[in-house]
Amino acid sequence: MSSLSDRARTRLIWTGGAAALLLVIMAALAFVFTPPKVPAEAIQTAVTRTPTLIEKAWQLPAAASFKRELVWQSNPSTCGPASLANVFRSLGEDAQTEAAVLENTGKCWWGICPVGLTLDEVAEIAGVKTNRRVIVLRDLTPEQFREHLQRSNDPTNRYVVNFARTPIFGAGGGHHSPIGGYLEAEDLVFVLDVNETFRPWLVERERLFAAIDTLDGDKKRGLILIEPKP
Repeated sequence: MSSLSDRARTRLIWTGGAAALLLVIMAALAFVFTPPKVPAEAIQTAVTRTPTLIEKAWQLPAAASFKRELVWQSNPSTCGPASLANVFRSLGEDAQTEAAVLENTGKCWWGICPVGLTLDEVAEIAGVKTNRRVIVLRDLTPEQFREHLQRSNDPTNRYVVNFARTPIFGAGGGHHSPIGGYLEAEDLVFVLDVNETFRPWLVERERLFAAIDTLDGDKKRGLILIEPKP
């Protein structure tokens, strides 16, 4: 009985050690692939943060469903899961935290996605967690992009945008965040940035299009549309 207990104890130690090592490796990979940091000045000045316009944007139909509260991403690699958590919370669905979004998906062990998630991977997770229709939209023309921004003001639709920060902020890597809506008269898109350092901001439609018209590996970035099934 004692030897069995010793073997079990040894196995537990080895298992715990292997898990800790894997966690360290994943964290190291995330660190290695972390893009150049966006300067604080660029965060504040590269996009529109005019209080009156931000207030107007929060009153858009879809944006209002977020109730001016966002669940911030827990680490630099989880912007995709955090985006879905916020979208699902705004829709009253069950998966309202990063952990709930990632549960039973086989993605991002211990809450770390070593090199982040692609547009397709985030859409795949969304499809598992909702009964709504999930559509990946990439290779959009500027006209198609504008049409989808107009549809983002439909309170039954939700969009997650995958964009490169560099065309907007001058530095940074790929990122996911929900779209809160589109101020059509001003031609500004309301991005509900899930990074607490950035927080929600407005940007010209053409500049956001340039940021999604970039490659992530061998595929273009783009949008995820979550909408009611017909």
